[in-house]
Amino acid sequence: MKKVVLILSIITTAALSQVALKPDNAYRRVPNTSFGAGEHLEYKVHYGIFNAAEATVDVAPTLYKVNERPCYRVNVYGRTVGAFDLITRIRNTWRSYIDTTAILPQKFFAHIEEGNHRKEENVTFNHFNNTVRAEEKTEKDVFKVPDNVHDVISGYYYLRTIDFSRVNTNQMIEVPAFFDDEIYNMKVRYRGREVVKTKFGHINAIKLNPVLPDNKLFKGEDAIRIWVSDDANKIPVKIEVELWVGSMEMDLKKHSGLRNDLKFFKQ
Repeated sequence: MKKVVLILSIITTAALSQVALKPDNAYRRVPNTSFGAGEHLEYKVHYGIFNAAEATVDVAPTLYKVNERPCYRVNVYGRTVGAFDLITRIRNTWRSYIDTTAILPQKFFAHIEEGNHRKEENVTFNHFNNTVRAEEKTEKDVFKVPDNVHDVISGYYYLRTIDFSRVNTNQMIEVPAFFDDEIYNMKVRYRGREVVKTKFGHINAIKLNPVLPDNKLFKGEDAIRIWVSDDANKIPVKIEVELWVGSMEMDLKKHSGLRNDLKFFKQ
């Protein structure tokens, strides 16, 4: 990995002084009434009638300081279960440190175990310079990125802060993101509002479609359908995925520590 080494102490001091002199308002401010420290969500994934996987999404109960900014630490952990664990064992962890004011990532970590495949990613964001540094690279390790760039986790949390009453049906929302050494636009289409049945009862929901490029796994650009609670929380309560080899569903199994109460009802 290439490492930039500053030899002269005066240059180091000057560089640090430039960072220290950056005003706080160099960061955007995003109002957030949707999530906070201590949020815990559990999901179960079904492939037809079979339990296929489990996922846990946790916001740590305490804040962390990263790049001298207070951050939420969000962990997303996914694993296969049952027969699927025998066929293709998956143990994936994604972690994002999300700035509490700007709802932007300061650090991102991913640990991927899928069968015999292993991969780790560890990157640090510099939103003053619009760069991302990949910590464990042997070749290029600093990347230029757009303003207010996200990782795959922080992009979702930013979407939770959007007021969808101001978004038109079928309108596209785009968020720049950096993942796996590449810059791309996360695109999500707002599909309106529906009532969704869950194990807790029915709930009013916002329907979203992440827009996918052509690929050999998902069936069409609208293959993923996400219903998030139509309230201040905006947590996913149901996800459907159309694959070329069948379909999968992910349902909310447990929830706690939400910033706002979920309002389920009988129908």
